[in-house]
Amino acid sequence: MAKKDKKELTAKEREELIGTLKKRFEKNKSRHKGVEWGKVEAKLKSKPYKLWVLSEMERTGGEPDVVGFDKNSGEYIFYDCSPESPAGRRSLCYDREALETRKENKPENNAVDMAAEIGVELLTEEEYRELQKLGEFDAKTSSWVKTPEDVRNPGGALFCDFRYTKVFVYHNGAQSYYAARGFRGSLRV
Repeated sequence: MAKKDKKELTAKEREELIGTLKKRFEKNKSRHKGVEWGKVEAKLKSKPYKLWVLSEMERTGGEPDVVGFDKNSGEYIFYDCSPESPAGRRSLCYDREALETRKENKPENNAVDMAAEIGVELLTEEEYRELQKLGEFDAKTSSWVKTPEDVRNPGGALFCDFRYTKVFVYHNGAQSYYAARGFRGSLRV
């Protein structure tokens, strides 16, 4: 799906995306017990911008899927559920400040700005741990997670992965980047 300036999908793109999301939803029912696809689809069709965001998640390799429903807000929660960190969002330092302070070999972008461009929130450490209860993700890659200010202010950033049947949380300089590290996002619809 091509990126559009208006952040809208054509009717055909909407139909194709909803079809892709429905297949993924039906294939992975354990991720969203008690959630009915018809209600999700109705909500998606009423939110054209959110569909565009989901298309960007899909385009960059995130394989978004419903992982929950917030009864208080009435929103469905989508996470990137690709087996490994989304391929179209790797080799990124953590944020703009990290990108600007890097002296050599700068990456093309950073995770925080790219998440904002796509329209998603970086997963928090807690959300990342919740995702891992739904399957095994990042067994070969890692993902930046939303970093608390007390870690970010002195120059660090957090990332997670899944190894040896456990979720590991690590720190690195926010300006670092690796071909196998990207980020996962969340979206509420």
